[in-house]
Amino acid sequence: MIQKNELVRAKGLDTLRAIAIALVLMTHYTGFVSGSPTFGFVGRVGWAGVDLFFVLSGYLIGNQILSAIARQEDFSLKVFFAKRLLRTLPNYYVVLAVYFLLPDLLKGSSTAPLWRFLTFTQNFGLEYGQTFSHSWSLCIEEQFYLVLPLAVLAVANCRNALRVGWTVIVGAILVGMAARGMAWVADGHDAFAAETYYSTLGRFDELLPGVAIAMLKNFHGALYEKILRKGNLLLVVGLAAVIATLYCVNQGFPDTMLSTTLGFSLLAMSYALLLLAALSPNSILSRVGVPGATSLALWSYAVYLMHKPIFMLAAPHLRRMNVDTGAPLTVLLVFAAGIFGGWLLFRCVETPFMRLRARWYPSKQASESGSVLFTAAARHC
Repeated sequence: MIQKNELVRAKGLDTLRAIAIALVLMTHYTGFVSGSPTFGFVGRVGWAGVDLFFVLSGYLIGNQILSAIARQEDFSLKVFFAKRLLRTLPNYYVVLAVYFLLPDLLKGSSTAPLWRFLTFTQNFGLEYGQTFSHSWSLCIEEQFYLVLPLAVLAVANCRNALRVGWTVIVGAILVGMAARGMAWVADGHDAFAAETYYSTLGRFDELLPGVAIAMLKNFHGALYEKILRKGNLLLVVGLAAVIATLYCVNQGFPDTMLSTTLGFSLLAMSYALLLLAALSPNSILSRVGVPGATSLALWSYAVYLMHKPIFMLAAPHLRRMNVDTGAPLTVLLVFAAGIFGGWLLFRCVETPFMRLRARWYPSKQASESGSVLFTAAARHC
């Protein structure tokens, strides 16, 4: 019975991940291909797909670390970092090579030094329109993967570790809010100014609501299960909160200072409600499978990396041939090309390295409730 419920929960996570990559595809299609509001309001807020990825990553990676701590197992930093590098670097470096091998076709307004890309630091000082700019979110995640396990191990050795852990999470979210607020007060940089939007200090807090859910699951199991019993309520409230927050951030409502300071954090918290709904065996989100969502979720990292250069290569040819980029068939074909490029990267690069990772670092099968979800989720993170 536990296995059945946990497999249903993984279905909900797949749906959220598929939604996240679909939002990213829409916003980049609008920006690089059509140049017009092809998808209406949804296209204008498609940037929020990355924020959903942040929350999912915070939970999945946080759960990997915290579940080991909760079971009082030895947690190896060496193994953790090795598995993360095998998961993220091959795809990324292949796409990075494409950008540097085709500079005339894919170059932006400027290009950071190669060492910045190799060390995931190119988001510092990044401006809109620069080469391989969508790698900024990978920088945030890689930096987070470096800090989180070190922070968890440090907190685990403290007295009253749980209280300290929750204090650190809340405090770090407040730091993110304060960083964005100061950026607005000191320099007039709103949420969408490159200095804020791409900033590590201004965006890292979006991963923390996912970590908080992992904390609940592993250290407050009774409360966690009680919350999950309200799956459909979580879904409805989460959707309402996401829509309201996106409207406020996009419109600068009630004022730019508040929307800049609070917006990204509140959006991540709203997505956290949807994540809880996805984890609940009682919610529609976890029970109803969306055709193709599992595959798209599995390919999402590769699609994220590949779709933008494909869109950039396709756009001038479509304009030269006077193709209507707003036509549904054009949208479908360009999306299909971006997804196919991601699938190729997944099959030719990601899959062999994931098999290698599984052989070198086989996952432990935990017997506790939630182990099936943990194993299934790990394949996607």
